[in-house]
Formats: sequence, structure tokens, C-alpha cells
Amino acid sequence: MTESLDDEWWTQHRGDSPIVATAIHNGHAVRSAVECLLALSGAERLREEDPFTEFIIRDFPNRIVVHRSRFEVDVNRPRGGAIYVRPEQAWGLKVWTREPPHDLVEVSLAMHDEYYAMLEGMLAGIERRHGRFVVLDVHSYNHRRDGPEAATTKMEAAPEVNIGTFSMDRVKWARVVDSFVEALRSADCQGRRLDVRENIAFQGRGQQTRFIHERFPDTGCAIAVEFKKFFMDEWTGEPDLDALAALRKLFSSTVPSLVDALGVDR
Repeated sequence: MTESLDDEWWTQHRGDSPIVATAIHNGHAVRSAVECLLALSGAERLREEDPFTEFIIRDFPNRIVVHRSRFEVDVNRPRGGAIYVRPEQAWGLKVWTREPPHDLVEVSLAMHDEYYAMLEGMLAGIERRHGRFVVLDVHSYNHRRDGPEAATTKMEAAPEVNIGTFSMDRVKWARVVDSFVEALRSADCQGRRLDVRENIAFQGRGQQTRFIHERFPDTGCAIAVEFKKFFMDEWTGEPDLDALAALRKLFSSTVPSLVDALGVDR
């Protein structure tokens, strides 16, 4: 019997590279036991998920794509806050029709536990092979929160690519981060240069980057990368396929500069 995607937690690809890309909010699937208690529609959930981030990272030989929705369990939050119980944890949204029962929550949190056990094991292997590594923690964010016809968030507060570096030793990893930012800024993307800035819309405060810097303080550099959803309609979920293809090409083009900045063998 073939499992459906609803039964899958994540997909992990392992290659011979010191660069890893993740799309941990790409997922939309939820367990049936969770779905029957959700107060949100699929479209409402999709608006706060990060669709197509899996596509952007597809050319990385080391990559992880999470298939479960962040509305079931958010692996980028600490375990104690990984289930959105209160609206203030979820952009003011009422996520549940009633408080989820303890047993349901514990089953979802087991995935959180297993995810970080898997991540630590994978990164330890890359550390053994290459000595040092970079994790690109890829997300996306909304910029039309007031409605599909409303004005977009002002450019000064919403770069097309936001680089989050809050949890890292920024001085230690300056060469890596600066090389990555320059590679993104200088590359052509559909005939123009993207607006790439650091710690503007987001600061990279998620659990995954924090975990990596705590467990691999001398060898692991985790960079949070937030793409503004200019590559899709955030209200309908409709993608701009040309923009996505350009972003995928742009993102994979940064690998040589990252490897050189790390100072490790390819």
C-alpha cells in the first residue's frame, strides 16, 4: 500500500556538499484527527504557510522539505509553543474549534522531537565530512495583509529577500553571510537586481537556526532567508512560474560563493 503525502513528515535529500537548504514551512498536510478540529479553511492555512519554497531549493543536493502544515506543529517554534493554541500565537487567527486534546498534541509534538533528532544527525554527518557547513533556512512572507486589493507593505519595511542573522555570532560568520548577501544582490533575476537586506522584516529568531547555533557553535552557520511573496498571489495561492524559476536559479547560484567563504572542500 502506498502512503499518501498526508502520512509523510518530511523528505530528506543527502548529497556531498557543505551547503544545506530547508523548506520547513512548505507543508500543507494535516492528520485527519487534526483537520476535524481546525477552525481554519485550507485557503486560510495556505496564506500563512510557505508554498513553493520547496521548489526554490530543489537544486540543492542537501535539502529537507517538511510536509506537515505549521498549523499542526510548527518545527520552527520551541517545543512548548509549537502548537498554536492561542490566536496570539498565529497572527490573531482562531486555529481550533475547541482546545486540542492532550493526546492529539503529544502525537504532533512527537514529530517535532523526531525532526530535531533527524536534523542533528544529518548535520553531524555533514560536519564529519566537510568540517563546517551552512544551512539556508528558507521561508516566505506576506506583504498584502490588508486584503488582495489593498496596498502592499511599504518597500522600506519589506525587502524582496530578508536575511535573518539574529541567533548567530555575526562576527564569526561575517565572511559567509556577506558573501551570500552579495551573491544574491549582484545576480540578475528577470532582468533586475533584487532588494536584499538583513534583519528588516524578520531577524531569524526561529527555533531551527537557534538549535543549529547551539548544537554546532563552531561549525554550523544557519541563515534564515525570507522571500517576500512577490512570486505568487498570497490570497489565491496562484504562483508566478517565471518568477519562481528565476528564484530557483538565483538561489542555487549562491552555492559556489558560500563554499568558498566557508573555506572547505566541495
